[in-house]
Amino acid sequence: MKKIFKIQFKDSDTRLDKWLRKNFSSLKQSFLEKNLRKGFIKVNKKKIKSKYKLQKDDEIEIFNYSEERYKNVPKSNLKKIISQDLLKKFKSSIIYENSNFIIFNKWSGIATQGGSKINISIDDIIKNISFDYNLVHRLDRETSGLLIIAKNLEYTKIFGKLFKEKKITKIYVAICQGKPKHSESLIQFEISAKNTRNKNTNSITRYKIVKNKNKLSIILFYPITGKTHQIRIVSKHLGCPIIGDTKYNNQNKFPFEKLKLNSHLLEFEIENKKFEFLSIFPTDFTDFIKKNNLSSVKKNDLVDFKNF
Repeated sequence: MKKIFKIQFKDSDTRLDKWLRKNFSSLKQSFLEKNLRKGFIKVNKKKIKSKYKLQKDDEIEIFNYSEERYKNVPKSNLKKIISQDLLKKFKSSIIYENSNFIIFNKWSGIATQGGSKINISIDDIIKNISFDYNLVHRLDRETSGLLIIAKNLEYTKIFGKLFKEKKITKIYVAICQGKPKHSESLIQFEISAKNTRNKNTNSITRYKIVKNKNKLSIILFYPITGKTHQIRIVSKHLGCPIIGDTKYNNQNKFPFEKLKLNSHLLEFEIENKKFEFLSIFPTDFTDFIKKNNLSSVKKNDLVDFKNF
């Protein structure tokens, strides 16, 4: 049996294999690749590869369609159960919300996305609210601070484009053990590529010390590239690993402290409207600053750093 599906605007720029798996969740990637290769699935009457990005009014022809083979498990059945307390905590951590996106103040200790050793993630929480919601970037599990959540496919694509074109400013605040040689600099440093052995990738990071006292430093970081654990690795390379970093701080003098890394500022422009957001530092962050007689980050520190 042959069946034809016409692509709507909301699905434009979506990969063909992603569209198929979204609409027929029972399909495996190997099945798709085989059927595309053999011409059982075509786009606009042509054989096409899985990475093809669909456009409005494209026609997908499935020549071996059957309801048994092309099943779709309702997404509501795939939701994880989220406790009311966790949902309440999430909603109380929202800093800004409009009809298209949310700016969320992530707490330390929760992963942004799921994995084999992860019970509940931010992605699980937002999918419980709406399957249209999407994460557009990530933070490490132990990193706190600002996270963007798109409410629809249009804004998922808008933020994806902004990140790709490096038009989103992200400034992190870290409390570090020790002090870099220079008070401010641009660091280009090779780090190991994620999930790839014996291969390095170039990272670019700006930093500036805003306070140094008692062999501790409060440092602003602006990661120009977006590599896994970039700031944590660069901090170690500079000789000032981040307090509470159990992975990269081998001489941690504060073993019971949480990771002192916070995604503090987000700045971007959409349709000629500028947006700027500041995180609310977690209690353990502000308590550590007070306990060690350090002064907190001021707005002028951020302005000077952006203009550096």
